[in-house]
Amino acid sequence: MNRDPTAEDDAENSDASDAITRRGALAVGGAVGLASLAGCTALDVVTGDEPAEFTAGSATVADATLSETGYELNDVSEETISREVEAAGQTQEVQVTNTVAEYDKAVELFGERYQAAVFAAVTTPQIEVLGEALNPIDDFSTRERAELILSRFEGVGDLERGSEYSTSVLGSDAAVVVYTADAEIEGTGVTTELELHIGEPVGVEDDFVLPLAAYPVAFSDGENVRLMMNGIEHEPDGEN
Repeated sequence: MNRDPTAEDDAENSDASDAITRRGALAVGGAVGLASLAGCTALDVVTGDEPAEFTAGSATVADATLSETGYELNDVSEETISREVEAAGQTQEVQVTNTVAEYDKAVELFGERYQAAVFAAVTTPQIEVLGEALNPIDDFSTRERAELILSRFEGVGDLERGSEYSTSVLGSDAAVVVYTADAEIEGTGVTTELELHIGEPVGVEDDFVLPLAAYPVAFSDGENVRLMMNGIEHEPDGEN
């Protein structure tokens, strides 16, 4: 794979035709939403009788970048997570809406083509607790972020940490950790070794954006993944 990592990390061990049915959007919205509410109380977030609502904008990849890399839009989805929290004997409803833009690309393996190269941009709102902005995905380790993109695959083996590099995401220099893992392409019965590129969340306006990617190692798509991260655009929520 053609990439120029800036730092090496110690390893952490811990279709049959041209058309394969695409799966739905990655199951990451709920995980991010629930994590964002963990540990908060009603008094921390807001006071009053109305639900406290936090809605993300959207992060998508520029059309020119899609043309250059060969990725196609699979789905842009929103998921609203609601939770009741209690404080001082009072109950408050909190609602968090995340956005996930998912892209994929056909990969040829063993003489067949599969939609097995996946890129996602997860957008989650900043939440203020006692006047301080919190990153709802900041507590996720890079391994936990890797597990989000792996929801597209089945039978995932142990993750092994490889190199790390940095690249531009929405005007910020973002660290990206590379992992490998064996997994089955969902719904196909085909097992392959994957390479994952797991970015750190980047703050932009009222949101945080998390870039994630996974593809078969034999496909060597690292440079295109870097371009996809560079090509992310952000649109804030219109109601904010």
